[in-house]
Amino acid sequence: MPAKKPVVALIYDFDGTLSPLNMQEYDFLKAIGIKDRKQFWAENDRLKAKHNASNVLCYMRLMLEKARAAHVSVKREQFVEFGRSVQLYKGVEQWFDLINALGNEYGVKVEHYINSSGLKEMIEGTPIAKHFKEIYACSFMYDDGVAVWPAVAVDFTAKTQFLFMINKGIAKVSDNYKVNRYVADKDRPVPFSNMIYFGDGETDVPCMRLVKQKGGNSIAVYRPRNAAKRAMAEQLVGENRVNFACAADYSQGGEMYRIVESIIKQIRSNIDFDELQRQNQKRFGKTN
Repeated sequence: MPAKKPVVALIYDFDGTLSPLNMQEYDFLKAIGIKDRKQFWAENDRLKAKHNASNVLCYMRLMLEKARAAHVSVKREQFVEFGRSVQLYKGVEQWFDLINALGNEYGVKVEHYINSSGLKEMIEGTPIAKHFKEIYACSFMYDDGVAVWPAVAVDFTAKTQFLFMINKGIAKVSDNYKVNRYVADKDRPVPFSNMIYFGDGETDVPCMRLVKQKGGNSIAVYRPRNAAKRAMAEQLVGENRVNFACAADYSQGGEMYRIVESIIKQIRSNIDFDELQRQNQKRFGKTN
C-alpha cells in the first residue's frame, strides 16, 4: 500500500487577498442603490460605535436591512448570484490547478481553504469556489431560504480558531468544541509547519503571525501599485510577523508562484529529512 501523501494547506483570506475589493462592493451595493462604497462602510462604523458591537455582525445586519428596504431578495441563491460579479486578481482562476500540479511534482497533497470575514454564500458564487476543501466565512441562517439571522460571524479571533480546526481535521463550524480536545501532534492531519497563509488586512495579522510562529509561512498580500498597502505589508515583514510581502499577482512564474513553489520544496525536504532521521534512529534502537 503506497504511503499517504503529506498535506500542504494553503489558507486564504478573500477580500483584498484574492479579490481587489470587499465582495459587497460589486453587484450587491449596486442592487441596493448605493453608488459610493464608502457610504455603506461609514454607516457600518457608526452602527458599530453606537452599540459597541462587532464590526462583522453590524455589516451582516446592514446587508439585510438595506436589501429589504430596496426590495432586493435576501434568499441564499441571491447572495450566491451576487458572488458571480466579484472580480479576482490576475492569475487567481488558474492558480489552484497550477499549485496542485506543483504539489504532485513534489509528492505532497495540496489543500486550499478560505478563512474570511466575508460572506460564504457570495464566495460560493465565484468561479474558484470549487477549489476549496472548506470555506470558513460568515454566513446567514435561513428560514424557507430567506436570510433571517447571522449563523457564523468571523472576526480575527474566529480566524485563528479555524487554523486549529484545519490543523486537527475538523470540518464543520458547529463542531468547534472539538478544537480544545487533545490530539497528539503526530495525529494532526495538517501540521502548522505545512501551512501557507495569505492575507492582506488587520484581521489576518493574528493568523499570519500564528502560522509563522509555529513553523509555517505567511504571505502579506498587497494590491499592485498601491503604495499604502505595500508599505503595510513590508512593515509586517520588518516586524517579523510574516515571512513574505508580495503583490497580488498569482500568475505562473510570478513572484507569488515562485515563493509558494520554494515553500513547497522546503516542506518536502523537511519531511524527507525527518523521515531519514526517524529511520536512522530506529536502526540504532532509539525509541524515544
